[in-house]
Amino acid sequence: MKHGKPFAIVLVAALLAAAPLFLNAYQVDVLNSIGLYGLLALGLNLILGEAGLFNMGHAAFYAVGAYTAAILNTRYQIPILWTLPLSGLAAGLFALVVARPVVHLRGDYLLIVTIGVGEIVRIALVNDLFGMTGGANGIFGISRPHLFGVVIRRPQEFFYLIWGCVALTIFLFLRLKQSRFGRALNYLREDEVAAEGSGINTAYYKLAAFGLGAAWAGMAGTLFAAKMTIISPESFNFWESVVLFMIVILGGAGNIAGVLLAAFLVIGLPELFREFASARMLVFGLVMVVMMVFRPQGLLPAGGGRFSPVTLTRGRG
Repeated sequence: MKHGKPFAIVLVAALLAAAPLFLNAYQVDVLNSIGLYGLLALGLNLILGEAGLFNMGHAAFYAVGAYTAAILNTRYQIPILWTLPLSGLAAGLFALVVARPVVHLRGDYLLIVTIGVGEIVRIALVNDLFGMTGGANGIFGISRPHLFGVVIRRPQEFFYLIWGCVALTIFLFLRLKQSRFGRALNYLREDEVAAEGSGINTAYYKLAAFGLGAAWAGMAGTLFAAKMTIISPESFNFWESVVLFMIVILGGAGNIAGVLLAAFLVIGLPELFREFASARMLVFGLVMVVMMVFRPQGLLPAGGGRFSPVTLTRGRG
C-alpha cells in the first residue's frame, strides 16, 4: 500500500498530462474548469481545512483578484499573466483588512460575517465601484495571455497553464502543511483554547491563513479573467462560495487529494449529466445532507480525522 500510493499519483498525473491528446476541446474545457475550482478550493482548504475557520465568502477574494487583473490589463495594458502576483497581493490584503476585526469570531458567527462580505463585494461591483468595474456588464476585452512568445487561446493550451498552477500549488501547500506554520494551523483547528494556552499566537495564524488562502483565490481570478476575456459580478455570486465550501467539505477538510477529488465530482459530473441540470441543486443538497449524517469527515479525511463542521460547531464556546 505504501508503494502503491506514489505509483497511483504518477499514473493520475500521466493520465492528466496526456488528456488533451485524446479529449475534444469541450471535454478539455471542462477539465480546465475543474482545475480552476480546484485552485480556488485549495485556497479555501487552507482557511477552512487547515485552520478550521468557516469562510462562505471566498468568491469575494476570487472577484478582487479577477477585477484587479482585468483593470490592470484593460486600462494600463499590463500583460495579463504579469498581474498574477498583483492580483494575489490585492486579494490577500483585502482579506487581511476584512478579517482583522472579525478574526476572534468562531464557527457559524464567522460564517455569517463572511457571507456578508461576499455580498458587499458583489453589490459594490454591480454599482460600478470607483467607476472602474463596469457595473452589471463587467469588463470586456481582456487580452489573451502570452507565455514564451505563444498566445494561449485554445482549451488545450489553457489546460497546461491551469493544471501547471494546480501542480505547483499542491507542491507548495504540501510543504506548508509539513512546516511549523502548517502544524500551528492544525493545532489551532483542533483546539483553539489549548493552542492559545501553549503560546501560539492564534490571531496571527488566523489572519495568515485568511490572507494566504485569499491570495490563492485572487490568482485563480487572474486565470479566470485570462480564460474568459470578460468578467462580470454574476461570476462571483454567493453560489460560487457555496460550491467551493461544498468541495472542501465533501472531499475532506484538510486533505489536498480529497479536495481535488471533490472538485472532479462537483464540477465534472454535472457536465456529464447535463440533461439533469435542473435537478443539480437538489442532488447537491441531498449529497451534503447524506455526507453530514454518515461521513462528516469527508470522502478522504485528513490525517487527524477529528475535524468536521459538526465537531467544530459542537466545540463552540
